Parts: sequence; C-alpha cells; structure tokens
Amino acid sequence: MLQTRTLLDSITTKARLGTDVLAPAADALADCEQTALVCATGMLASDDADRMREAARADLDCHDVVGATLRLLLREGGGETRLLAAQLDACVVACERSNELCRAHAGRHEHCRLCTQATIRAIDACHAVREALRP
Repeated sequence: MLQTRTLLDSITTKARLGTDVLAPAADALADCEQTALVCATGMLASDDADRMREAARADLDCHDVVGATLRLLLREGGGETRLLAAQLDACVVACERSNELCRAHAGRHEHCRLCTQATIRAIDACHAVREALRP
C-alpha cells in the first residue's frame, strides 16, 4: 500500500489543505476505522459480550463515522468546507463515545486499549483539520 503522503502528492490537483495536514489526518482516521471494527468484533466474540454490547455498538458507530469522514476528507468535502467541518465534528463525537466506553474495558482487553489510543489520535487529527479549515 502506498503511503498516504506519496499518494496525495501524486495527483495533479493540489489539496487546499495541503498534504502536511491531509496525510497524517487520513492515516489517523484509517487506523481508527480499522481498530474500531476489530475492537467491536473482539468484544462481540468475548465471553462477556453482553456486558460489552454498548461499547461494541459505539465502536461500530465510530467505524462508520470515521470511514465517512476519511472519504470526505480525502476529497476535501467535495469543495464544501461546511460539510467537511460538520463531518469532522461528528467524527469527534463518535470517537469520544467509543473512547469513553472502551476505556472501561481497556484493563482487561488489549483491543480496547488499542482502540482508546486510535480514537485519541483520530480526535486530534480532526481538531488539526478543523483548525486548518479556519480562514
């Protein structure tokens, strides 16, 4: 797989946010998307799945919202800054919820510990992009 920065630098249309902002954000979001899905799968397969159901649902929501954010970010909101900004805000909410619930299980489940780390990186990335969008 190509590194995100290399891939973004290869296109002739240059992103208005620049690859210094886009590439690390895309990498953080892609990592979070994958981690949240694997974490949810791990929770649902565990012996205490019933107790972890709400956290698994939050992870699945996080996976979906982060994935949509990643796709919108890579095409820079289709040129609509307000749409991208709103999606980034939704992504932060989904990541915060996933983080909150996984943190409660992180001491017993490695996938939850990894998910809390990935969601924090994604939240930070969303904030960085939001800051870069400011005029």
